[in-house]
Amino acid sequence: MGKRTDAEMPENPLEPYIESIRQQLEEQDPVLLVGVIVALAVVVITCVFLKYFLTSKTVRSAVLLVGLCDAGKTLLFIRLLSGKFKRTQTSITDSSAPYKAKNDRGSTWTLIDLPGHDSLRSQYLEKFKSAARAIVFVVDSAIFQKEVRDVAEFLYMLLTDTVVCRNAPTLLVACNKQDITMAKSAKLIQQQLEKELNTLRVTRSAVLSAQDGSVGGSVYLGKKGKDFEFSQLPMKVEFLECSARGSKGDDGVADVESLEKSLAKL
Repeated sequence: MGKRTDAEMPENPLEPYIESIRQQLEEQDPVLLVGVIVALAVVVITCVFLKYFLTSKTVRSAVLLVGLCDAGKTLLFIRLLSGKFKRTQTSITDSSAPYKAKNDRGSTWTLIDLPGHDSLRSQYLEKFKSAARAIVFVVDSAIFQKEVRDVAEFLYMLLTDTVVCRNAPTLLVACNKQDITMAKSAKLIQQQLEKELNTLRVTRSAVLSAQDGSVGGSVYLGKKGKDFEFSQLPMKVEFLECSARGSKGDDGVADVESLEKSLAKL
């Protein structure tokens, strides 16, 4: 009994199949083979193109300015773009312009000022919410105590929207008009809004589905079984103080540095 020679070693089990495929290819019409290769190439290129196209469609580059009427959104919009003071009127349509963030990356976003009137805000939010990279919710700090319920209801509608929750744009609550003596601080506004939103959630919980927490295009606000806090939201939330008018009135510069720094981080 000697050692087995190379001739006695078992053949590659795949070799018959490889040989069969090779023979079939040799028997095929070269024109047909070229056609098959071209068709495969077209499929690959199409898949790559569709992936690139669909990905580019999901890029969100809008910064929305929202809030109640007379909160100072339009003046804030003008200040961010030009730094200049300009007397404004209540907006009945949207305004937009490119905004270059103050960062080293040279980021440019589309700044969009949305009407704050109760009959218009939902319509314009629906139009632009899918494109939002960030939402600047402007609050009139001087009369916040009178408007807290209305502000909370608008925020509730915004924060329970399925598209907004899914995309999770950064939420910047700009506590405007800090130049006025009676203006409330950002910390106090945050605390009162959390209490008010918690109350709203309780009163509206009857319309929410017990199974998945959502019904009619709305999602459950915060975490079940816990008092509402902004830290429970799926998006980054920041409260900041600013003054679009500025402490020196019409001739002064705006105090919007904190907002500009937050926009630079997007």
